[in-house]
Amino acid sequence: MVAVAVVNGNDEVLMMWRHRFAVDEWGWELPGGIANIEEGAAETAAREFEEETGWRATGPLRHLVSFQPMPGMVDTPHEVWTAQGAKKVGEPTDAEEAAIIEWIPLANILDMVKRGEIAGSGPLVGLLTLLMERQGKS
Repeated sequence: MVAVAVVNGNDEVLMMWRHRFAVDEWGWELPGGIANIEEGAAETAAREFEEETGWRATGPLRHLVSFQPMPGMVDTPHEVWTAQGAKKVGEPTDAEEAAIIEWIPLANILDMVKRGEIAGSGPLVGLLTLLMERQGKS
C-alpha cells in the first residue's frame, strides 16, 4: 500500500473524504493505492495521486515513512510519500474514489484526528510523521 501527502504553499495537504464500507464510516484519507509490480512506490504514489484527485505533484516525491499496520496479524507493508506543490490537471479518473477532494490546513490535522475524522493507519501515520518532521525543523 502506498499513500501520498502533497502539501501546497499554504501549508495545506490534499485529502479525500471517503466512505469505507467495511466499517460503514466516512473519513478523510490521503490518496493512495496498491503498488503495481511494474512500477516503484514513488511512481505508484504519483499515479494514484493524480488518478484519485485530478492534481499532479509538482515537487519531487520523497519517502516519508514505512510501516506495518498490524504486524502480529498480517504482512501488509505501507509506505507514505510526500511532495511540495501540485497543479490541477483534470478531474479524477475514478469517480468512486472520493466524495470530496479538499486542501486541508496542516494546522487542523491534530484536531481532526482527535475527532476521529482521520482514522485509517496510512493517513494517521503519514500525517503525524509529517507534522513531527515539520515541528523538528521549526
